[in-house]
Amino acid sequence: MNIRLARRPHLAAVAGLALSVFAASTFAQAVDAPPASPASPAPTTTVATWSADESLTLPDISARIWADARKGNNADLVNLLKSLPGGDSAELTALRANAASLEKNLQKREELRTKKLGELQKKLDDQLAKDGPDALSESLKLAVETFLVTDRPTRDSFKHDAKIVSLIKRAATAAQEAEARGDWFKANELFYRAHLLLEEEGTYKQDSKRVGMRLNMIRLYAPQAFWKLRNDERMKENDKQEKKKPPLPPYNGLGEDFHEKLGLIDPGMVIRAVNTASRQQIDRVTLKDEMLGGIDQLRTLVTTTDLKDAFPALADQAKFDTFNKFLNEWTDRMNTPGMIATVKSLADFTEEALATSKATVALGDGVVLHEFGSGAMGKLDDFSAIIWPDELARFNRMTEGQFRGVGVQIQMDDETQMIKVVTPLEGTPAQRAGIRTGDLIKKINGQSAIGISLNQAVDLITGPVDTTVVMTMERKSEKTDENNKDVTQDIDFKLARAVIPIDSVKGWRRTGSKETDWDWFIDRQSHIGYVRLLQFTDETTHDLRQAIRAMQQSGPLGGLILDLRFNPGGLLTEAVGVSNTFIDKGTIVSTEGTVQGEIKSATPGESMLKGAPLVVLINEGSASASEIVSGAIRHYSDKGDIKAVLIGERSFGKGSVQNVWPLATNAKMKLTTQYYKLPDGRIIHRKPGAATWGIDPHLAIDILPETESDALKLRQDVDVIPIDDKGNMVQNPKTPRQDPNKLLDDGLDVQLQTALAILQAQAAAQPAQARIP
Repeated sequence: MNIRLARRPHLAAVAGLALSVFAASTFAQAVDAPPASPASPAPTTTVATWSADESLTLPDISARIWADARKGNNADLVNLLKSLPGGDSAELTALRANAASLEKNLQKREELRTKKLGELQKKLDDQLAKDGPDALSESLKLAVETFLVTDRPTRDSFKHDAKIVSLIKRAATAAQEAEARGDWFKANELFYRAHLLLEEEGTYKQDSKRVGMRLNMIRLYAPQAFWKLRNDERMKENDKQEKKKPPLPPYNGLGEDFHEKLGLIDPGMVIRAVNTASRQQIDRVTLKDEMLGGIDQLRTLVTTTDLKDAFPALADQAKFDTFNKFLNEWTDRMNTPGMIATVKSLADFTEEALATSKATVALGDGVVLHEFGSGAMGKLDDFSAIIWPDELARFNRMTEGQFRGVGVQIQMDDETQMIKVVTPLEGTPAQRAGIRTGDLIKKINGQSAIGISLNQAVDLITGPVDTTVVMTMERKSEKTDENNKDVTQDIDFKLARAVIPIDSVKGWRRTGSKETDWDWFIDRQSHIGYVRLLQFTDETTHDLRQAIRAMQQSGPLGGLILDLRFNPGGLLTEAVGVSNTFIDKGTIVSTEGTVQGEIKSATPGESMLKGAPLVVLINEGSASASEIVSGAIRHYSDKGDIKAVLIGERSFGKGSVQNVWPLATNAKMKLTTQYYKLPDGRIIHRKPGAATWGIDPHLAIDILPETESDALKLRQDVDVIPIDDKGNMVQNPKTPRQDPNKLLDDGLDVQLQTALAILQAQAAAQPAQARIP
């Protein structure tokens, strides 16, 4: 069994970025929009009681700044930073400059919030006066934007305002009507936006999930129809926009034949999965409820009208009625009082469903089994699922911590709607062959790649080590034609696939072409380090410790910032190892559930900071393994065993463990069997209806959505270094490299800037010569 802690990736999409992926990795694109991070109330902020006291020394102020951060006292902390004593040490000079900048940027954030709320409120009031599903959807969009910009303590009052309550109800009615007439995109849009506003209550979660499933079915079984729906929606949006988008590229169904994808599914793998789940899944969902979920999903399939081209017999009313009657009869049988489903019931239904489909709507065995199995597993938690044969290679790539491909980071280019190379990775086949940043993927193995999705591209480019793939890249020439237009050329690259190393530990500024070339200091003068963990792979602990050693070689650390924001998780062993880097003894995490639990403890002598203060940054994108780390650090910090403070926003609340079982040689099942517990015994997983979950920061600081998106885009641009086929950095005067200090100077990341100020205050009060070596 393989144990891994992770959540589904979606975070860059939430921030509005074009998602970059490795060509040796994958991203499961959701047609219904990415899942929202949970909206959570901020911890109550202490009322400002501090007043200027000229007798306070710098060590006094530094101690009080630290204490205020741990108490969540934003106001007093800022006031203390404004009243620093005189002195001309380099550390104090840096602190004064950052404190003044932070005060300005916090004020800038609130001014932007007020301005944005005013603009949104006016637009919302204007939109609410209009009628029709499009107007309701636009109103909901504006309401969601307003909700996300509103400061957390007042969000509840906003969404329970009478006009918002009325809007949601009217939109839900319109969504039901849109679904009834087969307007899936509009129904999805309305239900999903209503769900975003009432996400904690879960009022429209199932509606949003169902309509999203219809779109997923269309995408799988009728991809050309799905392409048309998307393109029609895109053109409809153009009517509302000044800047028009071009139509989507012509439909490209490369690798999209569902008969090939589902042809290897057999009844045994579905029966084993559903039956095992009823006995082993942590919430003990009954086999009867699972079967009802599978039957409902088959009903959703046959009532999705856009699938009639894929399954022509659905248009035959008599055949449709017969199959639907079969589903209804089994639903009634399952709902009979006292009915207990058994594995025989499961096998009987499976056999009858296949036979009835054959005699009526002719869905095909793979389709019936796929939808019934997915629907049955859908009654469980969000992280349990069957890994179908066509998904297995992708799943294995994600869980092994290694990727087998050519080593290019790619994203969809908005302008051309082609897949663009963000950067080749140093030392990989793509880099050695000469693929460059900005190249567009025109063909894969001689077949057109124009119009394919990221998932299609990843599946086609990746494969077993030492096998080859030919990629045809469209590249802009340095020359222009007689009309001064860019000239392009097509270049073929024959690449041997290899294991691609994934570096999960990043620093403040890239210093070279290698993925390990980093300046680890965000403030070299005060000797304050900065480390970002993107995920928890099998080398994360090792690489983190290497980074800390590199910082310590130039003297004792004045402090360290550990950035876990947008870290979706990874390996449990690495979560324990990273925690042990800061915690010298005691329990890190324990598990409990339907399989035997275990306790993971720190190994004494492995902690590295030697008393240097630590600030951990978390947000709603910090999930799973990153919550183990931040939760353990908070626990031992609150006990006084380590000097650490958490800053940011409450984490995601994904505290469950998935065990992976083989169902056949070509399929697996991942099943939630345990919850993990923090050292104090608290389960941090977000259960349905729960009021508390995740890890709360000591000091809650929010970043406005638009600003966060800008910060992520800047960080991506900073991290990407164009390199040539010899692995050397390419200097381009037309596009100079971005400076990460813009995150601080321009107020794009007040969470990080606050963390830096707190640590600078510690460093200023304890000059380098006084620090623990």
